[in-house]
Amino acid sequence: MYLKEYNFESGLLVAVCDKDLVGKSFEEGGLSLKITARFYKGEDATEGAVIASLQRATIANLVGKQAIKCALDNDFIEEASVLFIDGVPHAQMLKI
Repeated sequence: MYLKEYNFESGLLVAVCDKDLVGKSFEEGGLSLKITARFYKGEDATEGAVIASLQRATIANLVGKQAIKCALDNDFIEEASVLFIDGVPHAQMLKI
């Protein structure tokens, strides 16, 4: 997975995606998802690194089967919050 962190005054934004999705776009039913290298391609990360980053995150964008499974398995998101666009799972996490 790729992991990229963005530090803002308001908190930490984390982007996580499966490596094979970078540079691809998906559309379905009026929804579109563009997985740009600029936003998503960061460090090559283990599941442990992703978990540690999500624990500190205020907001997270997650794309791909591996990224979503990691977030689900570690209770960062719920299955009901996963959206599929052309078969690709996507979810956002927000801590308030």
